[in-house]
Amino acid sequence: MEFSLNLKMDVSQEVERLYGHEVRTRVCGICFSADKLLLVKHLGLTSVGFLWTPPGGGVQYGTSLESNLIREFKEETGLSVNVARFLFVYEYVGAPLQTIELFFEVQPTGGVLCKGVDPEMSDSQQIIDEVRFVSLKELNDFAPESLHHMLKGVHNKEDLLRKTGFFKFEKN
Repeated sequence: MEFSLNLKMDVSQEVERLYGHEVRTRVCGICFSADKLLLVKHLGLTSVGFLWTPPGGGVQYGTSLESNLIREFKEETGLSVNVARFLFVYEYVGAPLQTIELFFEVQPTGGVLCKGVDPEMSDSQQIIDEVRFVSLKELNDFAPESLHHMLKGVHNKEDLLRKTGFFKFEKN
């Protein structure tokens, strides 16, 4: 148990070192297969020690949003995707992290689903713990604090695919 706690603390500190104390722009993809949503379980985040989120990651200078999202899906999930359309913007403000996330609908076009890696993290501190398609019933059984804020209260595909505009969560 002590090893798990230390790993969680080390990962949280590494996340803060890499991504903290600056505004980070991210691209994220909403990807359904039938009625199941593709999610990535990240360790070392939230009070429960992990967070389920749609695949995505940081925007690299000099490359398009679409190219960044395609790269992130390949790195995190092993899947190739087609970026279909822009959906919404989400801002998270909760020291030490602040992100602006641009969400897109994506469709898988190939590849083999697998647990990928975060290339910014060392091998011993990888935060990707699991990658899988989750039914919306199962999603609603997850602890709310283990879900990305945009996934809370989602009961059908349209709850996500019809979202437009700007959403914000500010942690006090």
